[in-house]
Amino acid sequence: MVKLSQITNQPNRICAIDASTNSLAFAIFDKDELEACGKIRFEGVNTYKKVGDAARKTGALFQHFDIQGVVIEQPVYLNSPKTMMDLTMVHGAIIAGILSNKRMPVRSVPPIAWQTFIGNGRLTTPEKTLIRSNNPGKSDSWYKTKEREFRKQRTIRFVNTIYDKNIDDNDVSDAVGIGHYAVHNLNKLFSVLG
Repeated sequence: MVKLSQITNQPNRICAIDASTNSLAFAIFDKDELEACGKIRFEGVNTYKKVGDAARKTGALFQHFDIQGVVIEQPVYLNSPKTMMDLTMVHGAIIAGILSNKRMPVRSVPPIAWQTFIGNGRLTTPEKTLIRSNNPGKSDSWYKTKEREFRKQRTIRFVNTIYDKNIDDNDVSDAVGIGHYAVHNLNKLFSVLG
């Protein structure tokens, strides 16, 4: 007997997206091969202008590439309700730009899911202790920033090693990391019931 949860309509060509209020970093995979990656910056004097620019530029990107599915990093609440609102508006504009060209599945992935998958989960206590012992007397916010930088560099190293690239932009490397997670979890992300 076939379980419905095992039936998939897996896309072969996916676009992985790491979006911010100012840009969209993307990585396009054909099966498990990284085909293209880059970053699109949004222009505008306010959030609404940037949202409109995001929809237009995303639509143009998806007209240029033959994409069959999308995986976008879920927005995560930080400390600012305004930033969260702006980010969710940009996400909506990006998804509208994607779906304005072609119907395709769009999935989201929590940041910690793909980060853990590539071996870049939360820092361990010994890693945090090492950062603090190498940099004594700093503020808690300084240490948090240093930890974020450490993890960004770890993602960049992973991406450059696995895909034999020379990417130095942490947003683009995040998009590739999201795509790496996606191509290895297609059943989970794109099952009929997913």
